[in-house]
Amino acid sequence: MTDIFATFKHRFGDGAPSNAGDIDPPQAWERMAGRGVVRRFKPEPLAPETIDTLCAIALSSPTKSDLQQRDILIVEDPAKRARIVDLLPDNDWIPGTPHFLLFLGNNRRQRQINEWRGKPFPNDHLDAFFNATVDAAIALSAFVTAAEAAGFGCTPVSVIRDHAAEVSRMCNLPDHVFPIAGLGLGRPERPNWVTLRLPLTHTVHRDTFKEDGLRGAVDAYDTRRSSVAPYRTQRDVGTWGEDPSYGWSEDKARQYAVPQRTDWGAFVRHKGFKLE
Repeated sequence: MTDIFATFKHRFGDGAPSNAGDIDPPQAWERMAGRGVVRRFKPEPLAPETIDTLCAIALSSPTKSDLQQRDILIVEDPAKRARIVDLLPDNDWIPGTPHFLLFLGNNRRQRQINEWRGKPFPNDHLDAFFNATVDAAIALSAFVTAAEAAGFGCTPVSVIRDHAAEVSRMCNLPDHVFPIAGLGLGRPERPNWVTLRLPLTHTVHRDTFKEDGLRGAVDAYDTRRSSVAPYRTQRDVGTWGEDPSYGWSEDKARQYAVPQRTDWGAFVRHKGFKLE
């Protein structure tokens, strides 16, 4: 799809925008509206200078109070790449990814600056961790947008946080520096597909948050999404059985019916953060 509003209609269904007011949507909007996941890559690597340029664009993105609490770590060492593959066996696309990056929250640098300048650091609480996390997430988003504008494919990998302590040791991440996500990068082997999203009528709010009719909207979304791209497998059939109407909400309910990343708080505190 190249028409941005046809893409919106496909992705969001009823309630999607049908025009952009008094402007013509730039091509960048069309690319962003039609973005999709890429999990199969061509083997040719990108030039190091290309990756450096993408990193520079990503780190040009907004940052809270100009604190710049985010870094990017490019994993090139074959042994480290192999270990990441071992840690994430369910992500069978990672071995074929030409490049793998880690996006890091970095609150350490600010603490060092305060020490170097002889200033106290009274903000040692949850906001310090949160600011660095948001900064890193903004940089990740900017990197993905820039890479896809150049025709490359990207796959963010949140499950890297399941192994945050080992990844930190492997990459020598000091206190107050932590991974928020990995990212596969390369040239797509095949066109991406546009994943359907929840309707904007229930995810965009004006003036006040509303949930009226949410359950019905989720049920309708399940049906619409299943008609376009039904799930090939169902999660944890041994526990929950087969569901003939299996859809997005059932899949996500089953996903979060199992404890996940229960050691994340302990890891963050081990990194020196206070979360009060």
